[in-house]
Amino acid sequence: MSTNVLLPAIDLRGGAVVRLLHGDYSAETRYGDDPLAVAEDFADQGARWVHIVDLDAARGDGPINRPAIGQVAERLGARGVKVQTGGGVRTVADARQLADLGVSRVVMGSAAVRSPELVEEVAAMVPVAVGLDHRDGRVAIDGWTQESNLDLHSALAAFPSAEAFVVTDISRDGALIGPDLVGLSAAAAVTDRPVIASGGVSTLDDISALATIPGLGGVIVGRAIYEGHFTVAEAVAVLERSS
Repeated sequence: MSTNVLLPAIDLRGGAVVRLLHGDYSAETRYGDDPLAVAEDFADQGARWVHIVDLDAARGDGPINRPAIGQVAERLGARGVKVQTGGGVRTVADARQLADLGVSRVVMGSAAVRSPELVEEVAAMVPVAVGLDHRDGRVAIDGWTQESNLDLHSALAAFPSAEAFVVTDISRDGALIGPDLVGLSAAAAVTDRPVIASGGVSTLDDISALATIPGLGGVIVGRAIYEGHFTVAEAVAVLERSS
């Protein structure tokens, strides 16, 4: 994965496309009821990856969105577009089910932090991106409600079988206040795996700035797209020019 990869995000809750502010389930904005249509629109605009988060599974409410994820993965896969999925991937069985649905890469967060050996096991079956959500460099788990004993830079060295890392600054997620360029640059410098930036992107200038970071492997964008700050096609074009 190179820095010209945009991963537009689809967060699913009860089958609907939503976004949360700072991961707060009580601060939800609903953007539609047809995730397949959203995903196909992203593909039509040139996205080669789509990032899906199962918010229900992440909260422990069950994998109720997996049929929708499978439908998206099947339809986009036929077009050569890959799907990366996280949220509630806690066991080998969870990862296997998603792989069987056609997901190209799973994102493991809290389960990975608690049991790094689980990433080794899952990675033997399907590529894994380890999701490292942090506040001021301290990795948070359990839907961002608990602080782990890991700092971000130590965590980046703890998963040798990870294909990539998704690094999210919790304070910026869904807030449209710009990405943590300094923190992401430091993170990318301490690992040889691609770092995927998540959280805070608001403008095409943010995309351009992220594209200059050595070792960045992609940019996840959600709310800025849904609220019309820029289109997927525009962001893809910026990244392609910067690569």
